[in-house]
Amino acid sequence: MSYCVNCGVELEASLKKCPLCHTPVVNPLQSNTEFPPSPYPTDKGQVEVVKRKDLGILLSVVLSATSITCFLLNLLVFDASLWSLTVIGCCICLFVFTFPAIFYSKTPIYVSLLADGVSVAVYLFLISFLTSSTTWFWQLGLPIVVMLTVCAEVFPLLSRFFPLTILPCSLCIFVEIPAFCVSLELLIKHLLNRPYRITWSAVVLTVCVIIDFALITILAKKRLRNEVRRRLHF
Repeated sequence: MSYCVNCGVELEASLKKCPLCHTPVVNPLQSNTEFPPSPYPTDKGQVEVVKRKDLGILLSVVLSATSITCFLLNLLVFDASLWSLTVIGCCICLFVFTFPAIFYSKTPIYVSLLADGVSVAVYLFLISFLTSSTTWFWQLGLPIVVMLTVCAEVFPLLSRFFPLTILPCSLCIFVEIPAFCVSLELLIKHLLNRPYRITWSAVVLTVCVIIDFALITILAKKRLRNEVRRRLHF
């Protein structure tokens, strides 16, 4: 057993220099030191990078196998209810959500958002078969999905015509929030057969209107706009 004369680390018999300080290994008792062959491989290899196509195939196989096996299990064993529809709907949503990232990255974002909204609507529709009535889906679930999809579609569509910075985006968000909350409360009142009257959404509407007026004033005044950008570092 030998040790490095510089740092004292223990050395393998095949090493020609210290792996820690790179000091050459020299045996003073032998003029021509012969080193045994190194036990480590000399060729440097690299693991092949996984392609998107391979990930897509793996994801498709896993989701398809999950849907089919759960459906057969539901059909042949646990047949008291159509519980497999929730699993199938979840698999559909996962496939649609990951499609742009794995299968086709050039998908326009507004098309991707629309597909996401449709997949969620299909998922809720499948869940409706597990309930005693589908009224909640048509009067509440589907309208909510449509409203959220439309709200999400606003940003990519506006970005095609206007440069969307933080201030305009914030203004859009604080316009969409009260509109969504008021619509949601009215949908709930309609589902419960109650008078169309806003209560809690009125509070959200009031706060957002104040913020909207402040943002519009900042956007209209160049000096205010520049000062806000300077202070908030954007």
